[in-house]
Amino acid sequence: MKNLFEPGRAEEVKERVWRLRPESERQWGKMTPAQAAAHCSAAMEWAVGDDVPPRMFVGRIVGGIIKSKVVGDDEPIRRNSPTAKTLVVTDECDLEKEQQRLCGLIDRFAVGGAEGCTKHPHSFFGRMTPEEWAVLTYKHLDHHLRQFGV
Repeated sequence: MKNLFEPGRAEEVKERVWRLRPESERQWGKMTPAQAAAHCSAAMEWAVGDDVPPRMFVGRIVGGIIKSKVVGDDEPIRRNSPTAKTLVVTDECDLEKEQQRLCGLIDRFAVGGAEGCTKHPHSFFGRMTPEEWAVLTYKHLDHHLRQFGV
């Protein structure tokens, strides 16, 4: 499965991040390209352990079941999938600044490998292996890059 620990995968994703433009047309959703980059950075902060959100009640009930469907194959994340309220970005953001921030976090995650990955549970999916985090982070980034046609 595609994941951010694969050699070259992080570079491919970063190249796509840099193809985002303020005028990139969204295919679905409400975020601008800059907001999507900020949203992805916030999610990457979970993966590297910079932010440790509390578990969601509903995730404790169904998170494990849904996790196996999300990280169990190469199917892309569906359009308009729900997101954690703490990851919603509504402020105006500077695209170039957010691209730099996101690419730095992608590098940190990819270079750090399993040892650099958070040991904390995902707020919805619960306990995850570093490999599951690597699949999820790739799929999440790919989802938002596809949202803007990159």
